[in-house]
Amino acid sequence: QVQLVESGGGLVQAGGSLALSCVASGGTIGTYGMGWFRQAPGKNREVVAAISNGGVSTYYTDSVKGRFTISRDNSKRTVYLQMNRLKPEDTAVYYCAATPSGVAGKAEVLYDTWGQGTQVTVSS
Repeated sequence: QVQLVESGGGLVQAGGSLALSCVASGGTIGTYGMGWFRQAPGKNREVVAAISNGGVSTYYTDSVKGRFTISRDNSKRTVYLQMNRLKPEDTAVYYCAATPSGVAGKAEVLYDTWGQGTQVTVSS
């Protein structure tokens, strides 16, 4: 059973950057599509970015295009989310998730393994 652990969250001023990491243990993620989701207080969880198992295909929600970059290193069983030019509206708990479909899926229902989340707070 794969387990996911996120790290890299924190407090940053608007315009700053953070780099999130998601490390898998208990198995390989090489065949899994991986996604980053976020949930702000009082809001539903939403997809932020996703990447296919081979890293060829990616997906970004419109609000982060041009600012966030998802990448993966299967040899390190790690997925990354580089977040630049952060805005206060990016404040949320960020979750890493894995889908056995292997695709860069944007639908939450595709994902069956989730991390515990890491808090990102962007001050204005």
